[in-house]
Amino acid sequence: MSRTVKFYFALTSTWAYVGYPAFAELAKRQQLKVEYRPLPLHDLFAATGGLPLAQRSVTRQNYRVQELQRWREKRKLNFNLYPKHWPLKNGLADRIVLAALDSGADIHPLLLECFTAIWEREEDLSDANTLVALADKAGFNGADLLQKAAAPAIEERYQANLQEAIDHGAYGSPSFILDGELFWGQDRLPELEHALTSGRTAFGIPQRP
Repeated sequence: MSRTVKFYFALTSTWAYVGYPAFAELAKRQQLKVEYRPLPLHDLFAATGGLPLAQRSVTRQNYRVQELQRWREKRKLNFNLYPKHWPLKNGLADRIVLAALDSGADIHPLLLECFTAIWEREEDLSDANTLVALADKAGFNGADLLQKAAAPAIEERYQANLQEAIDHGAYGSPSFILDGELFWGQDRLPELEHALTSGRTAFGIPQRP
């Protein structure tokens, strides 16, 4: 029987980009049902005590760059450490993804286009015309998605995803939820797969004595 994993992420998240191809392979290998939950990452940080990158200490920022270089090599990716149009100025790209989900079509090509556009081609995903072109390239009607992304219902879902993530204990992107158990970070994918294949029950938070 297919298992379900909730995938909380933001397109502006470097680590969501780094881990997405590996997660997509895992989902295919384990025949997962993936529930895609794009969310406003800065609001998640604000709600859970995190800081946007620019507000972190230089020491933490520098170590992040070292880690990115390690994972760039490990994942065999080719991305810019400091892309030109990052961080994104708004959540329009995430809302486009939400609109695409409503179509029922496979959004994997759209996510790949968006992630590589930011990190590899240094395109501006806060620009509506850029997003329309990317959606068209991924097999969607970009102009239609852009119009639908502006609907109040999409913003409501965007915020609902944020609250869901907070309720699950998530505080960063990417976060994966399996049977109520949180796996935070693309480097937790091996642990996620072990949970899927080992037959163990989900780990919760034991009550403190």
